[in-house]
Amino acid sequence: MPEYKFKLVDKAEQTNEETILAKLEENSETTYKLYAVTLDGEEKTVLASLEEAEKIVDEMTEKYEDDLELDIGIVDVITTDKEDESTVKVATATLDSDIENKIEEIEEEIALQQEIQSHTVQGVYLEVTPVSGIITSRFGNRESIRSYGHTGLDIAAPAGTPIRAAAGGTVTFSGYSGGYGYVVKMDNGNGVETYYGHCSALYVSTGEEVEAGDVIAAVGSTGNSTGNHLHFEVRVDGEEVNPQNYLYNE
Repeated sequence: MPEYKFKLVDKAEQTNEETILAKLEENSETTYKLYAVTLDGEEKTVLASLEEAEKIVDEMTEKYEDDLELDIGIVDVITTDKEDESTVKVATATLDSDIENKIEEIEEEIALQQEIQSHTVQGVYLEVTPVSGIITSRFGNRESIRSYGHTGLDIAAPAGTPIRAAAGGTVTFSGYSGGYGYVVKMDNGNGVETYYGHCSALYVSTGEEVEAGDVIAAVGSTGNSTGNHLHFEVRVDGEEVNPQNYLYNE
């Protein structure tokens, strides 16, 4: 805004309107009020009038009302650059593209969460692969070493390889148990149990609390075994389930 002050001027000094206006223009800056359409709080496109912005928001809200929840709004933009504004056509195309990208991102996030959920057993997420190695016998396999379907997953690894707890819980048994050989059994909560069999050494005791990733035993070939490997078993409410549904993808 221009500022004014009183000043003594020689009455002989001539002034004219054009000179005054030129001086004002030289020392002033023009600002414009525009309207930005936002998507989840981020400015996406700018229009010259509020009516145009509201029209686009209404159109987009109606168009995508059946899709995932999106926050489309309008904020004021004060600028000195009048060229910041977009035409309605350009603004609509820009917002359309950004909303489609946003929906795609949200859908990918939902798919990821569903994938995580698919690896969750009754609310217990098996966070850690107990041992890295080659899967030599899968869940349900029938082989000469046993007369029934395999109740777990066999992963071959060198003797002494550390075995880690797939999820946190309480050790309910740590010792020698028939065909399992040396085995650690854990209660992971919500009716979920994990077994770690054929171990060469046990590093936890019955009643001990264990966190996911803690080393609890070492790979061996004790019990009903033909070579060094981990027998990893998951039970839900006492029933064996396929461990590959929760940890292994190959």
